Amino acid sequence: METRTPSESKTILTDLVLPSETNPLNNLFGGELLARMDRAASIAARRHSRRIVVTASVNHVAFNKTIALGSVVTVEAKISRAFKTSMEIYIDVWIEDRESGICSKANEAIYTFVAVNEQGQPVPVPPVVPETDDEKDRYDGALRRKQLSLVLAGKMKPNDATELKALFT
Repeated sequence: METRTPSESKTILTDLVLPSETNPLNNLFGGELLARMDRAASIAARRHSRRIVVTASVNHVAFNKTIALGSVVTVEAKISRAFKTSMEIYIDVWIEDRESGICSKANEAIYTFVAVNEQGQPVPVPPVVPETDDEKDRYDGALRRKQLSLVLAGKMKPNDATELKALFT
């Protein structure tokens, strides 16, 4: 199967925060941000796999900064690692300063998607070849996150991590 790079899956969604999307403090609802991240991640996963994709899990979300009404929000998603049928998608959320135009990181998340066929059965996905230092760090971290997830789910013992690494590399 042909390999692909994270940059080939890169997805950028930019939008404004509107009044109907905010809480009583005039900040973006967390659920609205989750939906935006899910859409960007699904596009990135589809670009990588070229298949129908479904959200398998939201592995990590950090709401580090509030996002105010009227803010310009950019959600950037790209694949960090592919396993047999699943893909980890790393998402960065940026807000743009109204006056300077400088973007700062507001939040981040890690989603897992699975590629499926028309009957909803999982199908293999291409491997990822990271290029930049950041992509390599996220690629390496994805394996550790996968191992931890399997340990927490009781599907793997902590000392089996070395055996699992051999399966995915």
